[in-house]
Amino acid sequence: MRSSPLEGRHRALGAKLVPFGGWEMPLSYPSGTLAEHRACRTEAVVFDVSHLGTLRASGPDAYERLQQAFTNDLARIAPGRTQYTHLLDDDGSVLDDIIVWWVAPESFDVMPNASNTDRVADALGSAETGTRFQAVDVTASRAVLAVQGPEARSRLAQVSPSASEVPRNCVATVQWEGTALTVAGTGYTGEDGVEIAVLVEAAEQLWDAVTAAGIIPAGLGARDTLRLEKGLPLHGHELGPGISPLQAGLGWVVRWDKASFRGREALAAEQERGIHRRLRGLRVEGRRPPREGQSVLRGDEVVGEVTSGNFSPMLETGIALAFVPPDAEIGDELAVDMRGTPTPAAVVKLPFV
Repeated sequence: MRSSPLEGRHRALGAKLVPFGGWEMPLSYPSGTLAEHRACRTEAVVFDVSHLGTLRASGPDAYERLQQAFTNDLARIAPGRTQYTHLLDDDGSVLDDIIVWWVAPESFDVMPNASNTDRVADALGSAETGTRFQAVDVTASRAVLAVQGPEARSRLAQVSPSASEVPRNCVATVQWEGTALTVAGTGYTGEDGVEIAVLVEAAEQLWDAVTAAGIIPAGLGARDTLRLEKGLPLHGHELGPGISPLQAGLGWVVRWDKASFRGREALAAEQERGIHRRLRGLRVEGRRPPREGQSVLRGDEVVGEVTSGNFSPMLETGIALAFVPPDAEIGDELAVDMRGTPTPAAVVKLPFV
């Protein structure tokens, strides 16, 4: 089990630490997940997301290597920008969903999910004789802090004005207290904010400065309910083996007008024949939270399955993401089988909040 460089800070704050993707990470702090969630929606919070991987892809051939591996098209952006993309398996399912930070003309920080760093590295391949490319796992050398919320930038400006000014979907290197920070206008909450990669040696100093600016520590429990309210997919739930971008409603991340990418043939075949299920949002009656694996009903017939479900702190009702038949439309009335009790659930437009 790997530990965050900030583990000591989390323990000092009384965080509940749990296993996640091979790491021991803070689930919540004494204030609790609901309070941390609402603080992100109304103020500013900081998450330790050091469990995310970082593969540094560099060299004159790095651009082409990433183009051949991933579904999105780097030609649509430029150095100093970020891009959401997918790595597909040969059957067209999503091996991982990834953010690429295009840091410099021949340097990319590829950010896989915690448990998928090795498989993404394998897909990119190592440096080979005659190539001008390398992909190095630098996860252990840095921590990553996600500062999120409507007041994230104003409070972060007290620590680093330059970091607070990095625009949405952009990435830049800024100096802070003699340390280089790689700052991206990205996040996983649906709120404004940035993610900051900092060398391990300066991680605790930066955490202390951020929290001293009134930015509230939040754990992975709140990060999960926040992403669910925004309808954002989580690998292993809405993405993974047997799940394609088309089924997950993420066809926009596939650029058919570029050269071939891994899994293209299988995905094109699925597009041609049509998907057999699609991801939808369900707003469930009452405060009882739906849970992963529960059946979705249309009348007495099981027609789908919940992939993520919880109580929405902002809507104060149960919400879920679920795979349902492709003919399920917004406004349709379904139900979730909650331990033997069919509970009414309406198909709603995403995001929930």
